[in-house]
Amino acid sequence: MAVFAAALLAGAAFIGWLEVLPPLGAALALAAIALAIAWRWPRLRPLCAFALGFALAVAAAHERRHPTLALALEGADLRVEGRVVGLVERDHRRQRFRVRIERASFGGESITVPERIRLAWYYADARVAPGERWRFTVRLKRPRGFQNPGGFDYARWLFIEGLGATGYVRDDPAPARLGLSGQPLDRARTELRAAIRSAADGLSHSGILQALTVGDREQIPPERWETLIATGTNHLIAISGLHIGLAALLGYGIGRVVWRSAGRWRERLPESICQALCAMLVAVPYAALAGFALPTQRALIMLAAGLAAIVLRRRARPVEGMAAAAIAVILLDPLAPLTAGFWLSFGAVGAILWLMCARVGGASKTQTWLRLQFGIAVVLAPLLIGFFGRNAMLGPVANLIAVPWVSFVVVPPALLGAVLAIPWPEAATVVFTGADWALRVLWGVIEPLANLPFAEWHRPPPPLWVLLLAGLGSAWLLAPRGLPGKPAAAVLFLPLIAWTPPKPQPGELWLDVLDVGQALAVVVRTEKHTLVYDTGDWYSDRFNAGDAMIVPFLRASGVMRLDAMVVSHGDSDHAGGAPALRQAYPPEASWTSVPRELWDSARYCGRDVAWNWDGIGFRFLHPDRDGAWLGNDGSCVLRIDAPGGSVLLPGDVEAAAEGALVERAEELDADILVAPHHGSASSSTAAFVDAVTPDWVLYSAGYRNRWDFPDSSVLERWRPAGFARTDCGGGLHVKIGPEGGPSAPVAWRDRYRRFWHAGCDGTEKSGTMRGVVGPMTASRVGG
Repeated sequence: MAVFAAALLAGAAFIGWLEVLPPLGAALALAAIALAIAWRWPRLRPLCAFALGFALAVAAAHERRHPTLALALEGADLRVEGRVVGLVERDHRRQRFRVRIERASFGGESITVPERIRLAWYYADARVAPGERWRFTVRLKRPRGFQNPGGFDYARWLFIEGLGATGYVRDDPAPARLGLSGQPLDRARTELRAAIRSAADGLSHSGILQALTVGDREQIPPERWETLIATGTNHLIAISGLHIGLAALLGYGIGRVVWRSAGRWRERLPESICQALCAMLVAVPYAALAGFALPTQRALIMLAAGLAAIVLRRRARPVEGMAAAAIAVILLDPLAPLTAGFWLSFGAVGAILWLMCARVGGASKTQTWLRLQFGIAVVLAPLLIGFFGRNAMLGPVANLIAVPWVSFVVVPPALLGAVLAIPWPEAATVVFTGADWALRVLWGVIEPLANLPFAEWHRPPPPLWVLLLAGLGSAWLLAPRGLPGKPAAAVLFLPLIAWTPPKPQPGELWLDVLDVGQALAVVVRTEKHTLVYDTGDWYSDRFNAGDAMIVPFLRASGVMRLDAMVVSHGDSDHAGGAPALRQAYPPEASWTSVPRELWDSARYCGRDVAWNWDGIGFRFLHPDRDGAWLGNDGSCVLRIDAPGGSVLLPGDVEAAAEGALVERAEELDADILVAPHHGSASSSTAAFVDAVTPDWVLYSAGYRNRWDFPDSSVLERWRPAGFARTDCGGGLHVKIGPEGGPSAPVAWRDRYRRFWHAGCDGTEKSGTMRGVVGPMTASRVGG
């Protein structure tokens, strides 16, 4: 069974590397052929299991993607009716929720849209609730997200969640509530969440208490969530395997009490069945609090498999139970292997089974507990590096304390408070206060650990073969004592430790224009130095370009330190990510045109400030040192001269500043230009265009941005230069070698293309982006 499960899992996971999804008919035919071959030739069953897993995943992907939003409907005003499902997220400016669409129309005609969408409603007077039916006027777009190396793949997350489009609600015409029906579980969770928030109001860890009881982490502050990640204790906050297991253990104990009190019924109901039923009766409602999220589904399946073995009185080997659980999860959700949680949860369970089974010789409870924490950390380290590029080095230490403390001191009063929150809120407040005290005690332990300089190990996510070697090494290292050569297992970890991504060679200049929406962030790398020019936007207290895009890119690129940061001017779309970037990568030097508005250590980027890194020259051309230029026209204009070519970074300069620059036209000629002001028509004047004459123009713009940047007239002005854009291409990468000039820009969406990524393959756009033609990666206009 274990071999069959592994092959089935490999087939289902293989879909994650596909650029194009195979036809549904082909997947169904493959499944039928695989079953027929397995029936006729049993020895080929592992190969057939791989084909079956692949076919199931392809079929599930088609079901999840169908129907898709037509490209012509993006940005159009659509009338939709549907039911709100799931919990509603709210903050001071918006509420965000999911809708199951029942009908949709455009211009009075019925249309087909994805069945499940995600909407935002800004500054709304009314509040939506689960189960309510609404009529909205919405503007939708296909699943998208920022696309950069090392960044979070939002489109992948939307696909896994079954959300076929995202958008926002229009206030005119006014939305209408049509009634209430369905979603009793979500309504109950919403009511319970409101009661818990009220009862726990004012407590320092109310957000964590809410996460432990209803699985909603919305109220956990980002800095506390970061502390949990840095200490490897974030798994304790999710309602997943550990908590489901504790609930089942409680139910199992209750079952023993119930059976012993059953009198003559004990003859009709064996004790094992009574305990198993009680375990499930406690675990299932707890999983329901989390809305039966994928981690809880996996935990319930594994629990059911183990309890079934007890009820049936079968002595199933642990590996068979784990294999049965994996098969059940894949059959229920063939796309589960696309999630990190799938591998982390099964990895942790596998580590526990590997450490606890087939061991000879006794060990104390303390030794067993220490061995478990160490073993889980070793097994999960390659997975955490592969998925997230980071690993909590002090995780075993923190979990030694946090796991029993949260499990037996925090969770019981938290759940009791949830039970009391609606019928007796005063008592719930008292119980929650006790749980909050326990969390404050825990925080006094893990927060100092998280602040230690060696608390986390950041590594660029390595190739798959490196992770497989490290996984084999962890299994070998933790094997029973009788297995020879265990110290040599450490050698298999060396590639994980030593592997580094490619970097510029002597004389090379690498330029990356990151996909940060309607903003700008550029990373410039030489052989030994790194500079960030502008830092993208600040969107909310929980999301900014520094944390979400620039820092992950630097870590994925193997950048250990930041030598310089330039913030061209003070607008949020250029300076918004600077605080987060400075915290993660304190720069050796900082330049800006508005030093007094940002931070004291920043220097003014006056004209003729220059330096040299690795044989490559950097020089500011603007503004003048008198500080007369303000706003966009005060942007720091940086010129970079490498042996093989030159780059011009003009920030948001407009016509007036361009006129001053053109007076020194001999300084402007460049091979690569990052378009001024995102391609606005207020920039790129004819004189400036004639002075720069680039080979390539790179545009940083948001997909379907409200200003239609880059403007069609600007695209025309820069002819016949080639161009590339971040809105459709994602992050753009250019290499300038010592000889041969700059390479053509390479878009991240082309390098990392997956079938769940929406393209930009239409020639007509509705509402915005009227100038886009074809896939906007590295294209030449009129050339």
